[in-house]
Amino acid sequence: MEHQKNSKVWFITGASRGFGSIWADAALKRGDKVAATARSVASLNSLQEKYGANVLTLELDVTKPDQVKTAVTQAYEHFGKLDVVINNAGYSLVGTIEEASANEVHALYETNIFGTLAVIKAALPLLRQQGGGHILGVSSGLGHVTMPVIGYYCSSKWAFEAIHESLAAEVKAFGIHVTIIEPGAYATEFGSQDSLKFASGLDIYADFKKQFTDSLKDMERGDPNATPQALFQIVDTENPPLRFNLGSHNLAWLRAAYAERISTWESWQVVSESAQGNLK
Repeated sequence: MEHQKNSKVWFITGASRGFGSIWADAALKRGDKVAATARSVASLNSLQEKYGANVLTLELDVTKPDQVKTAVTQAYEHFGKLDVVINNAGYSLVGTIEEASANEVHALYETNIFGTLAVIKAALPLLRQQGGGHILGVSSGLGHVTMPVIGYYCSSKWAFEAIHESLAAEVKAFGIHVTIIEPGAYATEFGSQDSLKFASGLDIYADFKKQFTDSLKDMERGDPNATPQALFQIVDTENPPLRFNLGSHNLAWLRAAYAERISTWESWQVVSESAQGNLK
């Protein structure tokens, strides 16, 4: 009952499937309250039936800023506060850098970046007003490293990381925490047709893309149902991390990537320094 007394109110985008659905259900199960949003409110009916007044289901397309502001405000007014705001909505664009059209890249950023920003900008005045809160952004291990064929998705996560890191410094004085959640590979619906869009292919990349796709088939994936307790530890601690690797595989991958980068920079250090000049 101790948790009930200190229960949190969550606002979660993309709550109809994947991590969003699992985390919404887990938060409600532990006695918290959740404003669960999705493009189709009907997809949230099971949460409504299961948890009644503890859940508020809202239709939300994050690419519509006015709808975002309405939903965030409605959630705040309904529950009286917002403790945890999770930007989870997003998708991946499959296609090489040459293949994807400008319109496809623009649409990707409309959801993954501008949709995220709309939620943050709608929530910040309310979080300041109540004296604090916690913004969580669902990024990826691919916010630090890249893969071919999904380069534009990776680029959206690199931008996502930079935005949240700057945001964390800007809102710290208001008592607002920011945490970037960086999942590795998980067995969620993220690989489904609903979470993937495909650019028109060029024949010259067909073999390369097949090899890439085949290489992913044997990748070990984490169990998304094992993640809620880690998330609870992050939102319940007084000093949450700015970045958090979700799963066991990212750290070794990131260590190798950063070691290679530092090695390259160091090997070119003499040339780099020669370009500094001296204005004294």
